[in-house]
Amino acid sequence: MLRRVYAARGVTREDELALELRHLLPVGTLDGIGGAVQLLQDHLARGSRILVVGDFDADGATSTAVVVRQLRRLGHANLGFRVPDRMRHGYGLTPALVADLAGERADLLLTVDNGVAAHAGIEAAAALGMQVLVTDHHLPGPTLPACAAQVNPNLHGAGFGSRALAGVGVAFYLMAALTRALETARGMRLPPVADLLDLVALGTVADLVPLDRNNRILVQEGLRRIRARAAAPGLLALARVAGCRLEELSTRQLGHQIAPRINAAGRIDDMSVGIRCLLAEDAAEALALAGELDRLNRERREMEARMREQAAAAVQRLRLAEGSLPAGVTLADAGWHAGIVGLVASRMKDRLHRPVVAFAPAGEDELRGSARSVAGVHVRDVLEAVDTRHPGLIERFGGHAMAAGLTLRSGALARFAEAFAAEVGRRLSPEQMHNVIETDGELAPAELTLETARAIEQGGPWGQGFPEPVFDGEFAVVESRPAGERHLKLWLRPDPAAPPVEAIAFGHFDDARAIRPAAGSRLRLAYRVQSTTWGGSARAELHAEHLESAG
Repeated sequence: MLRRVYAARGVTREDELALELRHLLPVGTLDGIGGAVQLLQDHLARGSRILVVGDFDADGATSTAVVVRQLRRLGHANLGFRVPDRMRHGYGLTPALVADLAGERADLLLTVDNGVAAHAGIEAAAALGMQVLVTDHHLPGPTLPACAAQVNPNLHGAGFGSRALAGVGVAFYLMAALTRALETARGMRLPPVADLLDLVALGTVADLVPLDRNNRILVQEGLRRIRARAAAPGLLALARVAGCRLEELSTRQLGHQIAPRINAAGRIDDMSVGIRCLLAEDAAEALALAGELDRLNRERREMEARMREQAAAAVQRLRLAEGSLPAGVTLADAGWHAGIVGLVASRMKDRLHRPVVAFAPAGEDELRGSARSVAGVHVRDVLEAVDTRHPGLIERFGGHAMAAGLTLRSGALARFAEAFAAEVGRRLSPEQMHNVIETDGELAPAELTLETARAIEQGGPWGQGFPEPVFDGEFAVVESRPAGERHLKLWLRPDPAAPPVEAIAFGHFDDARAIRPAAGSRLRLAYRVQSTTWGGSARAELHAEHLESAG
C-alpha cells in the first residue's frame, strides 16, 4: 500500500525515503549565506545591538524564536525582537516600523520571513545608521532592496537545491552556518542548532510550503524531538492545551491544532505573545502563555465563524446580481477584522473553487486584503499582472503562488474587483472551477485496519505537496448518528462478509442541506485511515473527506 502511495507522489526509490539529518542539503549552499554569516560574525564580535524583525504568522514566530534562541545560546545577550503591528505598521519592515525602532539604537536589523520587498523600510533604516540583514523565502520583485546581506532560496538565479524552504527553514540554515563558522573561529563545540528543529517543523508545516525531501527531513527530525519531549517548553505547553498526545503527534496536529493557536495572536492581538511562549524556558510561564494563546484562538474562531457567514451571504448576493460568479471573487466588509480575512478567503476559495480576495479596513482610507488561490493560478503573478495593467491601483502586494497579501485605497475596491476577475479569467478555465478530489484508489476490506493506519502515520511526514493518503470506496451504512452539533458518526460495512468499521465526517452538518444517512443505504466515501484511542484501546477509524449517496 505504501509503495503505491509513494509512487503516486514521485518517490520510487528506497533511498528517497531516508530522512536523517545527514541527507539535508548542505547549509553552505544556500544563496547569500556566506556574506550573511560574515556580517553576523562582525556584529557579534563588536557586541552590537541586534533586533530580529519578525512577521505575524506562525512561520514568522518560529523563525524569530529560532534566531533569538540560537544567538542567545551562542552567547550574544545584546539582542531583542520586534513584530510589526498589523494595523499601525503593515506587513514587514516598513518605514513606519523603522521609525518606531529608532529609539532602540540597533546596529543590525535581522528580518525573518520578510524583507525581500522592503525597499523603503531598508532605506529608512540605513538613514538611521542601521544595517539590515534580510532572511526571507518570498518571491522577489524586479529589483532587490539595498540591504547589507540577503539569504533567500527564491532569488533570481538562485542555485540552492530546494526553493521550498519556509522562512523558519531559512533562519535555521543561517543559524547552522553561523554556528559552524563560530566553532571554527573559536575552536570549540557550540550548542547545535538541531536542538531547535521542533520549532522548524512547526513553522514549516504551518506555512504550507511544499514538503519536498529537504523539508520532510526538517519536519521528521522536529517531530522526533517533540515526541521525545525534547522540545521548547512553549511548544510542549501548546500541545498540552490543544489536547495533543505527544507520542502520536503528526503534521496534522501541528498544522490544525498548534499552529492556529500561535497564529491567533498575530491575527487579533500581538504576535509577541506567541513568540514569548516559544522563547519561554520556564514550564509554568510557558503554560500560562499557551493558555492565553488558547483563549485568543477561541475568540478568533468566533470572529471567523461570523465573518464566514457574512461572506457566504455576500457571495449569494453577487450570484443574484450578476447571474454567475466571476473567475476571481473579491469580498469586503466594513466590520471585518484584517487579521481574519485570510481565513475567510481560504474557506470561500474551497467552497467556490476559484481564487478569492477578502478585504478589511486597515486605517483611514485603506483596505488590507488576503488572497487565496487554487491549483494552476499563481495568485502573486495575478496581482503583479493587475499592477502592471493598472499602475497605482494596488498600493503594496507580495506573497506566494497560493497566498498573497495586498493593500488598496478604499475607493479603488470596485476597480480592483473588476481587474482581478479579468486577470484570473485569463488564466483559469471553466474546468478548473470544479472541486476535484484526488485519491489513492480503493483499499481492500482486509486493509481497513489499525496496522494500515499506523503504517500511514509512520510513513510520513505528510503535508503540502506530499499529501496524506486519501482513499475511496463504497460502503453500506450499518448505523449513523450525530456527534455533537456539527459532526456525523458512522458505522460502515465495506463488504457483506467484513466487520463494520467506524467513520466520522467532521463538519458534516455545517452544510444546512446535509442529511443523516439511513441504515441500509450505501455511501461512496473519500477518506483517510487514522488510528484513534478510546478507553485505552486503539483502533482504526475512517475520516471522511467527502461522502455522497451511492444509490
